[in-house]
Amino acid sequence: MVVLENLSKKVTEEDVKHNYYYRLLKSQISVLMDNEPTEIQAYGIEIERQDVINDTVVFIERDCVESISPQRHKVKALIKTLYENTVSPIHMIDILGDYIDEYISDFDEMLKNIGTC
Repeated sequence: MVVLENLSKKVTEEDVKHNYYYRLLKSQISVLMDNEPTEIQAYGIEIERQDVINDTVVFIERDCVESISPQRHKVKALIKTLYENTVSPIHMIDILGDYIDEYISDFDEMLKNIGTC
């Protein structure tokens, strides 16, 4: 897994600073096509929140979905939405669940395109 892009945001609440990181990930997944393993590029998202008090990280929360879609632009649009709404890692799956279910078909489409080449 490789981090392609990283968006960061700082939010301060009373004496706690929250550092948010929204990362675009790239990885390879292996699927069977005609009983042969085939590598497909996949894009995913990782969100990390660091809670900082008096310049010391006191807590880190992180969640990740490695394979959302083989289409980078779709995953980048999701990251933008998460970033703009300061979504916490705790709520990432709640927000992305329907998109992930919808975008899974992108992998099937890619396999069909590979099969016709």
